[in-house]
Order: sequence, then structure tokens, then C-alpha cells
Amino acid sequence: MNEQPASPTKDELDAQVAELELAAARLRTEEMEPEEAAELVERCAELAARAGSALDREADARAGDADPGQERLL
Repeated sequence: MNEQPASPTKDELDAQVAELELAAARLRTEEMEPEEAAELVERCAELAARAGSALDREADARAGDADPGQERLL
């Protein structure tokens, strides 16, 4: 089965954005150990990737079959 995960709600996306903004502020202002900073950067990358994928799926769903000659990449 090739089921796509459900798209997050606006509230979930807003929460991800808020977490990304908070993490960015911490990285700019707080002194932290390199390991902690690396973990925070990894978390940001995960959140950004999930949010980006969800927004891409939503855009594709809204566009429907706008580009019938284009195949979807895995």
C-alpha cells in the first residue's frame, strides 16, 4: 500500500513554525554546547522537512492533475 500521511492542520503547521522560530532565536542568542546546538539544528531540519513535504502534498492535491505529462517522483 502506498498511502500518504495526512496533511497537518494549520494549527500543527503554526506550531512547527513557532518551534522553528524559537529554535532559531536560541541558536542566535544562547551560548550552548556544540552537541546541543547540533541536536537543535537537526530538530529544525526535521521540522522544516515535514512542513515542506506537507505543504507540497497540499499544493499537489489542490492543483489536481495540472501537469498530466509529469510523473510523480518517489
